[in-house]
Amino acid sequence: MTSTVEQLIAQYPLVKQLIALEEVSWFNPHITSLNDALPYVGLDQSDIADASERLSRFAPYLAKAFPETAAHSGIIESELVSIPHMQAQLEKEYGTSISGRLLLKKDSHLPISGSIKARGGIYEVLAHAEKLAINAGLLTETDDYSQLFNQQYQDFFKQFSIAVGSTGNLGLSIGIISAKLGFSVSVHMSADAREWKKAKLRASGVNVVEYQQDYGVAVAQGRQEAQSDPNCFFIDDENSQALFLGYAVAGERLKAQLDAQNILVDAHHPLFVYLPCGVGGGPGGVAFGLKMAFGDHVHCLFAEPTHSPCMLLGVHTGLHDEICVQDLGIDNITAADGLAVGRASGFVGRAMERLLDGYYTLSDDRMYQLLGQLSLTENIQLEPSALAGMLGPILLTQDTGYRQRMQFDEGTMKNATHIVWATGGGMVPEDEIQAYLKKSGLY
Repeated sequence: MTSTVEQLIAQYPLVKQLIALEEVSWFNPHITSLNDALPYVGLDQSDIADASERLSRFAPYLAKAFPETAAHSGIIESELVSIPHMQAQLEKEYGTSISGRLLLKKDSHLPISGSIKARGGIYEVLAHAEKLAINAGLLTETDDYSQLFNQQYQDFFKQFSIAVGSTGNLGLSIGIISAKLGFSVSVHMSADAREWKKAKLRASGVNVVEYQQDYGVAVAQGRQEAQSDPNCFFIDDENSQALFLGYAVAGERLKAQLDAQNILVDAHHPLFVYLPCGVGGGPGGVAFGLKMAFGDHVHCLFAEPTHSPCMLLGVHTGLHDEICVQDLGIDNITAADGLAVGRASGFVGRAMERLLDGYYTLSDDRMYQLLGQLSLTENIQLEPSALAGMLGPILLTQDTGYRQRMQFDEGTMKNATHIVWATGGGMVPEDEIQAYLKKSGLY
């Protein structure tokens, strides 16, 4: 072990547990109010409103290009469902009573690409396409965007290309929407990306570039490709504000869903949201949108694999993207392929560190077990990474120090709503699902 790592452990003892691949939780002592934290984000409600309006403009196009979205008029959104049987299973398994109700946000089943990445990834491609078409005089914001679904526009977009580095789901969303619009698109896939995702992309006309290395290398190669071609647009999962805002629109939409279910969120009815975290763009954007929608009454926790705790490491040490898990000898190899990221987004870490209540890690075995339990109790099948949030309500309930510091008494907690954000799994082939269930040890 190098002296630098030893110094880090001396200053931050939690790092020793991360190196030992222990499951840990850390509740952020530096959390502050939305008003105090907003200047550090550099974005506000007007930016989310702009993104929301853009998605509304594109809705007629999406309804035509992707018939599965037509029932919702081209709006890409997921269900919010109650999972009382899973709540009972968790309480029994961990001997802990979860105060309040437990819900699942099924971004796992978003149309077009079957994961949370259908929010940010599709949004950024649409924003880029809109800009190109408007600049070329082919489109105005008052037009009916369904006209984009014709050969004239496909021929226009064919002049341009898009590149992205991905562990799988982001590449899937960007590849599918880019190819549909007419762009030439390359998805640089890390070693942990699933074969079925690569096959689906190729079937959609996407150029898939495979690497034997991890996510960081795939991103670097995608960025390099774009730099050598002035007509190539690189979608940067680590630093993109457009991706972040595409995810952030989820906040206002969740608020509408809670309103429709008569679920109150205020000082006496807190909302806790548990989000799986890879590089941080998806959960960071969603958490920002939630904060803008619910203010200080929503509390967000990020969940990571024990083998890839990059955001917890970056925020806890204050080093953000200046450190990666490999610097500590952690291998960044996990069954949660969407979360297999060694270095967190510096943009997201610095923007959101004052707004996130906590972070925790869990093992692959734990994710598989939770996957099997959710299937048995609620008949909902997800991919492993999407179960990372499921342990959150237990850890929060067990941490009396956090609840006392935040002044959550028992009466308040009884009114709480807990939402586990399911990030992927809706398009996983049946044989893969069966393999996951077998690994849970419950089938």
